[in-house]
Amino acid sequence: MEGECDKEKLCAQMEPVLSRETFVYCCMSDPCIPDGADPLFTLHEREGLTVVLEKAEAQRLRFHYTFEARLVTLNVHSSLQAVGFIAVVAAELANAGIPCNVLAGFYHDHLLLPVDRVDDAMQVLRSTREAARTRLKTGQAPRS
Repeated sequence: MEGECDKEKLCAQMEPVLSRETFVYCCMSDPCIPDGADPLFTLHEREGLTVVLEKAEAQRLRFHYTFEARLVTLNVHSSLQAVGFIAVVAAELANAGIPCNVLAGFYHDHLLLPVDRVDDAMQVLRSTREAARTRLKTGQAPRS
């Protein structure tokens, strides 16, 4: 199954799920994942290896870290070719002054949101979902 492409349906069907863990970003000059690290996400960039892992693990491994965040999974099977879904979500969060960092998985999109704004972000995500459900139910034009 390829996942949903329609951004209005994706917004209406998403079920944001908040993780309990706090995650942080680390940057390593060595392009190898350090022994003992179990990252959520890695990305090789020219400047170094970005590693996102649980804060407690970063502290245990004595890694320098930044951006304490909670992970929210948007629990809807979005297609990797969907156009505009994350743009809508990011715009709604931006309108509320909430930064987000997006990770795209095969089945779901995930957001890393600042720890101190996660409750506000969850409300924004729920409001975005409810507005899309209302538009679909009433036949209103989808947001552009």
